Amino acid sequence: MNTTISNSTLKASIKSAGAELFSLKDNQNKEYIWEGNPDFWGKHSPILFPIVGTLKNNTYTANGNEYELSRHGFARDMEFQLVEKTENSAVFSLQSNEETLKKYPFKFELQLIYTLENTSLKIEYVVINKGDSKIPFSIGAHPAIALPESFESYSFKFEKEESLKYNLLENDLISNKTETLKTTENVVPLHYKLFENDALVFKTLESNSLTILENSKPYVQIDFEDFPSLGIWTKDQAPFICIEPWFGYSDTADNSGDLFQKEGILTLEADQTFNSQFSIKIL
Repeated sequence: MNTTISNSTLKASIKSAGAELFSLKDNQNKEYIWEGNPDFWGKHSPILFPIVGTLKNNTYTANGNEYELSRHGFARDMEFQLVEKTENSAVFSLQSNEETLKKYPFKFELQLIYTLENTSLKIEYVVINKGDSKIPFSIGAHPAIALPESFESYSFKFEKEESLKYNLLENDLISNKTETLKTTENVVPLHYKLFENDALVFKTLESNSLTILENSKPYVQIDFEDFPSLGIWTKDQAPFICIEPWFGYSDTADNSGDLFQKEGILTLEADQTFNSQFSIKIL
């Protein structure tokens, strides 16, 4: 089932499958979200929960038991319920169930709240601990912004002038190897060679937003003040770029496997609620 919300400047469409945003158009009908062509990558903007990235051997332990979880977790592959809708907002919910408890033995509710405000789409994540003990989790976004011009026509502008040090991935895990993006006045030109070793993983950033420039003109701004980490990714020759605000990231090679001890993990006490949000602003 698809749900569409709109205001005077934007229209957003979301699938109940994964509560995934698959379209964001302006009032000129210009599309800003990647179409999901499977020849490159068959998704649009999946939710990453209850992990971000890859676990070592795709397994983890919790309270002495071992479980399997595939890359980025299961929420993106599950059916959400539409629980509330207005003209410019929609709330989707996923409750833990028999299927999730086999992979992740914690009771939770995950809500995605989409709200259009002027020229921005705000996406809020709510995690509710429905159990009687604390739960460990990571959560992240993975929106793919469509790039209709040639890839090299685009660049990033980070909000703040800073050293843009990122960790390299090795076999999908976070390595200790780092590199630093070269910038000119906070701007990084885009080229596919940047991503020859997969995503750029920034564990920490001073910037709270990133602007995609098209031919040096502002195109789309991603605001991620609530999120400590950021991934940036594309596929070779693909006409999109993913700007991914994260809480958490892939395992390190020396990770113990205990999910509660995982680097970057969040924990939520019984009956407590976690909230975070980011936004996509059309410029």
